[in-house]
Amino acid sequence: MSSNSNSKDSSGCLYIVSTPIGNLEDITLRALRILKEADLIACEDTRQTLKLLSHFDLHTRLVSYHEHNEITRAPELVIELEQGAKIALVSDAGTPAISDPGQHLVALALRHNIRVVPIPGASALVAALAASGMPNEQFLFVGFLPARQSERRKALRELAGQSATLVLYEAPHRLLDTLEDAEEILGNRPAAIARELTKIHEEILRDHLQDLAAAARRKPLKGEMTILIGPADLESVLEQAAEPAANDVPLARRVEEIVQQRGVDRKAALKQAARERGLTKREAYKQLLITRE
Repeated sequence: MSSNSNSKDSSGCLYIVSTPIGNLEDITLRALRILKEADLIACEDTRQTLKLLSHFDLHTRLVSYHEHNEITRAPELVIELEQGAKIALVSDAGTPAISDPGQHLVALALRHNIRVVPIPGASALVAALAASGMPNEQFLFVGFLPARQSERRKALRELAGQSATLVLYEAPHRLLDTLEDAEEILGNRPAAIARELTKIHEEILRDHLQDLAAAARRKPLKGEMTILIGPADLESVLEQAAEPAANDVPLARRVEEIVQQRGVDRKAALKQAARERGLTKREAYKQLLITRE
């Protein structure tokens, strides 16, 4: 077991500094002091962090630390830390290492017995959860779901039985696909979309997944997104478990079932069946042709 208190005597220290997620007033006095006193600030985007420093008239030296250079940059920073440097790690917004670069540097610093100190502050995850109205006694933060549909649907199926509120981040251009997949796999659960938190266009939409998807279909939403999905209802989970899995039904039969159940044409039914199985529409069409030969 490792502990900051058991670290070697060293003046070097890595500070994990939370920065505002939008409104620049959401930074702590302690964070400003650390950013001012640090020998170096390792940041995701130097241009973005420079805006923050300029606003508060801070002039600490910056160095880039992001997902594309962290493997090589982290050892360089650890060498400076071992030589006694005080380094502040920040991301573009919020808390570093939470769906942002930083975990690799933190782990490496700890392996070298360097003191790591968190400087708490703004977090889209916590802000969205607190204002969503979703149950928060238990919640599961899943970060970003996979971008590829088949992998995203697989991840959602693995989350289907969770009895906690699910919290995830999503890019605007994938929001609708994620909502549709979530509604189909998890059921039409209560949910919320928190976007542009603390900014001018802050908005929190609260409804069920199906209605939120319909709203996103009518008017695409923009900005930073946090999606919150209410916990599974135990009875509905048991009912779903008792039903035969859609993948156990031949594709052609499943298409006919969807036509009958939803009153859609076969083209739309094939698209729906393909989504259930994590297939592209083209792959599903090929399977359908093979079974008919």
